[in-house]
Amino acid sequence: MKKNERIPLSPCLRRFKFFFDLLKKTTDNYLFFTDIQENVVMVSPNLVQDFDLPGEIMQDFDAYWAPLIHPEERSAYLASIRGLMKTQTIFEHNMEYRVRTRQGEYVWIRCRGRVGNDRDGSPSMFVGMMSRMAQRNQADEVTGLLNKYQFEHAVKMALNQYRATGEGGAIMVFGLDNFKIVNETYNRVVGDIVLKRVGELIENVLPTPLTLFKLDGDQFAVIYPEATEQDVAEIFASVQSALSRPQDINGHQYFCTASCGTVFYPTAGKDYLVLHKHAEAAMDIAKREGKNRSVLFSKDQYNRWVRSISMRDSLWDSVENGCIGFSLFFQPQISAEDQKLIGAEALLRWKNPKGRMVAPMEFIPILEETKLIIPVGKWVFEEALKVCQKWRHVVPEFQVSVNMSYEQVKDLAFKEFVTECLARYDMPADSVILELTESKIVADWSFINKQFDAFRSQGIAIAMDDFGTGYSSLASLKYLSCDIVKIDREFVKKILENDFDRQLVQYVVALCHSIGIKCCIEGVEEEAEYELLTKECKADSIQGYLFGHPESVENFEEKFLHMEKH
Repeated sequence: MKKNERIPLSPCLRRFKFFFDLLKKTTDNYLFFTDIQENVVMVSPNLVQDFDLPGEIMQDFDAYWAPLIHPEERSAYLASIRGLMKTQTIFEHNMEYRVRTRQGEYVWIRCRGRVGNDRDGSPSMFVGMMSRMAQRNQADEVTGLLNKYQFEHAVKMALNQYRATGEGGAIMVFGLDNFKIVNETYNRVVGDIVLKRVGELIENVLPTPLTLFKLDGDQFAVIYPEATEQDVAEIFASVQSALSRPQDINGHQYFCTASCGTVFYPTAGKDYLVLHKHAEAAMDIAKREGKNRSVLFSKDQYNRWVRSISMRDSLWDSVENGCIGFSLFFQPQISAEDQKLIGAEALLRWKNPKGRMVAPMEFIPILEETKLIIPVGKWVFEEALKVCQKWRHVVPEFQVSVNMSYEQVKDLAFKEFVTECLARYDMPADSVILELTESKIVADWSFINKQFDAFRSQGIAIAMDDFGTGYSSLASLKYLSCDIVKIDREFVKKILENDFDRQLVQYVVALCHSIGIKCCIEGVEEEAEYELLTKECKADSIQGYLFGHPESVENFEEKFLHMEKH
C-alpha cells in the first residue's frame, strides 16, 4: 500500500465507523478496529501521525506494524496475534512492547485488544487500544531520574555522534554496595528512600552537562562524551565523597558506598548491548575486589569475570555433592604474653573440578551472592569443630575461630545448627569463636546484636574481624556486642615507622580493654612488630606469618601440635 492510497472500508467496518469517530475524539490513546475476514484495519489518525503509517485504513496491518516493533519483542507479538486468529479459546491480546516512532526512537506501548467471533464461532473483529507507557518511556518511578530505556536511547545517540564526529566517550555504571541488606533488614519503602537520596547526591556532584540515569535495581549510569580517565576518576572521587557521610533514614544510620564500572566507547565496543554488558562486568569486578572502588573495563578483567560465571556452576556442583573440593586451612593464634598456642582461625579453601586451588577472594563473594555460603558455612563449622575436638587433647583450652557470613547472621536456623553441633560432638561453647568482618556490619545494629547475643548467651564468643577497614569502626565499638576485636594488618605494616599508626593501635586496644573487649592483632610478620604490639600496645593475642602461615590439618598438627602424620 502506498501512502495516501485509498483503501475502501469493509461493510463490517463501515457499520462501526460512526462510533469509532466518536471514540477517537475522547482519548489520546491509539484506537484500532480490524475486520479479520477482510484483513482490513481502521486506526485513529494519531497512530498514523506518530508512527508514519500509510493511512487510517490499511490492508494487512501487520505488514506495516510488525517491522516497527523492536526485534526483541517482534516474534512474541506475532506469535500472540497468530494465536488469536487460529484458536477459538484465546480472545484477548495484552502485551507491552517497543515501537519505532516517525523520529526513529523506540517507545514503549501497552496494546490491549479483544477478538469478537461470528455466530459460527470464527473470529470476526479484533478491536482495542494502544497507550504510551510514560513511566517506561521516560522517568524512573522511585527516583524521578530518566530510566533504563532512556539510557539505552542516549547511548545509541552517543554512538551515532561518534560515527558522525569521531569523538568517543565514557559510560559509567554505579552499583550500591550491600544494598540488599537495606531491603532485607528494613523494607522496600526504606530502600526506595535510600535510592532516591543516593540519586540526588550523585546528581549534585556531576558536571552540569551530564545526565544521571536510573537503571535496574540499585544501579545508576552516566554517559560522559569526550571523557578521559582523569575525568572519570574525578567523578568517582566526588561520588565517594558525597556518599562518605552516614545517611539518616527514619532514625536509622545507613552507611552507603558505591562501586563503579567504566567503559570507553568505541574502544570497548560500538554496540549498546556490548557496552552495557562490559560496564556492568567492570562494576561487578569492582564489588568483588572489595567494593567502594572504580574499575575501568579491560579484556583481561572481563575474561576473568566470565570465568567467575562458570565458577558459580562448579560451586553449585561442589555443594550438591557434599562440599567436595572444599577444605579447611588453619592459621595459629598465640598468646601475646607468652607466645603459647591458644587457637587457630579456620580458613576456607576450594579446588575447582580441574584441581586448581581458587583464591578465596574469587569464590567466597560468589558463595555469598548465591547464598551457598549458608550450607557451606554449616560444613565449615562442623569440620572446624571436629578438628578442635581432636586438638583439645593436646591443647586443652584450644579455641577455633570460624568466619561467619552476614547471610548466616540472618539465617535463624544457623543458631540451632550450632547448638545441635556442639551437643553432638560434646564440645563446650567456649571452644568456638565466631568472626564477622567489620565491613559487613552496615545494617541494623539492633538486629545484629540480637543475633550475636543469642550466641553469647550460650557462651560462644563473637569477634569483629578486619577492624579498621570500614567507615564505621568507632561506631562498631560503640554499638556492636562483641568479645574480641581483630585489628587489621593495614595498621600493623607501618607501625614501626609511623607514629600515628602506633598510637592509633595503642588507643584502640586501651579503649577495647576499658569496655571488656580483648584485642587480637592480625598480620604480624616481624619480631620487632610483635615486641611493640605486646609491650607498648598491650595486645592480647597475635596472628600472622611471624608465628605461622595457614596450614592444612595434617601440616598444622605436625608443625604446631607436634602430632605424628598418619
